[in-house]
Amino acid sequence: MAESPAPALERLRQDARDELSALIELRCRLGEDPWEFLPELPSVDEQVVATLREDRLRSEQWAPARSRAYHPAARQGEAARFEFDLLRGIALEHPELSAAVWSVLDRVPAAW
Repeated sequence: MAESPAPALERLRQDARDELSALIELRCRLGEDPWEFLPELPSVDEQVVATLREDRLRSEQWAPARSRAYHPAARQGEAARFEFDLLRGIALEHPELSAAVWSVLDRVPAAW
């Protein structure tokens, strides 16, 4: 029996919390000031969106579109359109992550 979307999403959120917690602890041990680096860290939901994005990039469904968008002969806007479509799909599939999706889209550099 397949896992329902809610528990799967909550598992991803817990993994993101654990990763961010470990990163914060490491940076504090290295002597960095949390007030300096905390604002630049992604939120838990942004981290979940990044994980979902990576999973989709590895899927066969998105492989042809990605190769076209990032081909050296592709027009400049194709990569941006590809990222938008990829993240839009995540927002449609997980409406509770839509704010994080658009936040990630704003943070994404052109060659992410």
